[in-house]
Amino acid sequence: MKVLVTGGAGYVGSHAVKALRRAGYEPVIFDNFSSGRRELVQAREVIEADLTDLPAVRRAFEGRAFQAVLHFASLIEVGESFADPKKYYAHNLVCGLNLLQAMLETGVKRIIFSSSAAVYGAPRATPVEETHPLEPANPYGRTKLFLENILEDYDRAYGLKFVSLRYFNAAGADPEGELGEMHDPESHLIPNILLSLLGQKEGLSLFGTEFPTPDGSAVRDYVHVTDLARAHVLAMEKLADGGESDRLNLGAGRGHSVLEVIKKAEEVTGHPVLFARRPPRRGDVPFLLASRTKAEKVLGWKPELSDLDTIIRTAWRWHVKTHGRQSH
Repeated sequence: MKVLVTGGAGYVGSHAVKALRRAGYEPVIFDNFSSGRRELVQAREVIEADLTDLPAVRRAFEGRAFQAVLHFASLIEVGESFADPKKYYAHNLVCGLNLLQAMLETGVKRIIFSSSAAVYGAPRATPVEETHPLEPANPYGRTKLFLENILEDYDRAYGLKFVSLRYFNAAGADPEGELGEMHDPESHLIPNILLSLLGQKEGLSLFGTEFPTPDGSAVRDYVHVTDLARAHVLAMEKLADGGESDRLNLGAGRGHSVLEVIKKAEEVTGHPVLFARRPPRRGDVPFLLASRTKAEKVLGWKPELSDLDTIIRTAWRWHVKTHGRQSH
């Protein structure tokens, strides 16, 4: 059973490819390698092309009989989306529309969409449930919401079934050490802490120290990337079994503050973490926690690796291994 994975050489996408292979599927990666990494490729077949190129997307579907599509490819930097919204709307929406066009033309009727908790905006209550108002606070989040709404319209009009998976904070690395986070530039907290300890990053910053949280730093819901990957396979199988389209949160359902994460990183690595305290960034909120009740009920999914210790230990092993490899 062939499955097309757009952005399959990226962070979450590569872990999903590994999960698909482990479950007995044959993933085919579609990636332009603008941010995807060849070191993370886990599939036998790779199509190097760009989703903005509709003829190239159509060619990818020729003669392959995909049973489903997992769509990860998108621009993801919130700050950049404020600075250059045109880039985000043009890229994320055109890529999605081209992919859906090729699916309709070839009769592929199932798609799992990599969405984001950014569709909610500033939470009115926590933990955030899927019924929370959708008020994205940045262009990146709006592109995710627009595509979710497009999928809903395509389901209604063309019977194209989807599951939108709204991630909270993806973190950690493959427990077997084959895959991990390799963003350039890196904007996520945990890899930046670990890269600073390895001398790969200077000037670690803690953004916001006076939030109304127990220690003044922002609280986030960290979910292990391998748990995220497994949820994509479960969602695909739900649709294959005749399930209806849906929108689901993926989070651990518990929060850790930035200072807690730093303390755990010091404990795991045995090194002190040096950082500078900075003002909060635009759009930062004090708390962002997921309700995972619906994903448990609909998919039978529960995070198995999303405790903070496992997240940081797997990420640390990956970064030590990668830094060592790069230094030779």
